[in-house]
Amino acid sequence: MLIDEELTLKKLEVFLAFMRTGNLARAAAELQTSNVSVHRAIHSLESALRCPLFKHEGRNLTPLESAYVLEERAQKLIQDVVESVRLTREAAGFSAERFKLGSLYSLTVKTVPQLIMGLKIRRSELNIDLILGSNFDLLYKLKNMEVDAILVSLDDSINDPDCEQIQLFSDDIFLATPADSKFAQRTEVDLAEVRDETFITLSQGFATHQDGKRVFEQAGFEPKVAMQVNDIFTLLSMVSSGVGYALLPGRIAAVYENRVKLIPLQEKYRLQQHIGVVFLKAKERDPNLLALLAECRMYANRQA
Repeated sequence: MLIDEELTLKKLEVFLAFMRTGNLARAAAELQTSNVSVHRAIHSLESALRCPLFKHEGRNLTPLESAYVLEERAQKLIQDVVESVRLTREAAGFSAERFKLGSLYSLTVKTVPQLIMGLKIRRSELNIDLILGSNFDLLYKLKNMEVDAILVSLDDSINDPDCEQIQLFSDDIFLATPADSKFAQRTEVDLAEVRDETFITLSQGFATHQDGKRVFEQAGFEPKVAMQVNDIFTLLSMVSSGVGYALLPGRIAAVYENRVKLIPLQEKYRLQQHIGVVFLKAKERDPNLLALLAECRMYANRQA
């Protein structure tokens, strides 16, 4: 049989409130509506079902057997609908109990821990997965809804019509040298002086790889690359061991700080990375994402 269009979930919720409370006034107070609205909803429900639910005794409504049957079934129906909505929104990445945050490796030194701590304070029930990767990989995961937001370098590769971004801070690129290097005590370095040195770089797809490439082009030479690695911490370990030099952002200064020195580049070679959070416009009203964005704005204000 076709379901009567007058039979709505809202009317079932009103009916269940009346069955729980036992009278119109208490049901109306619970629903923050009027006695008349509750009575009208119940009467309309009876019309849609084409059978009585209550015996009218003056102003009182006494439930019939049909009302108790509907109460049991309606409770399960409302629970199923609520769960269906939750699962549907979760599948779409909206207000899920698990939040997937993508980040560059280098941001785990300081930025990511602070943002996650703030997010957990705002939404203590939220489970957070941290996915690390390059700018290229993380944008791909974001576009395919494998992550909910990404913390990356806001270069041209990140500009996408489906995405929004908020800048957190800017970071200079430095020459990373072993602590015992001949450049370690310099206040700045001319890249022309390291033309013949060996370098270690991150793989293509990482923002720091692209930024280093631009700096070397500006310096007028192609570096001798001994190896490429897939994370910045392996790269730092190689530098600290004397395998080669690298161009790296200042945010990793605290890692291997006694074994790796970051030397500023001369003004003509200086380059900044702009670090920010990127998210899909389609998800900008998701409560979990809104909580993260609030933390990001507070973080950005502290860096200003």
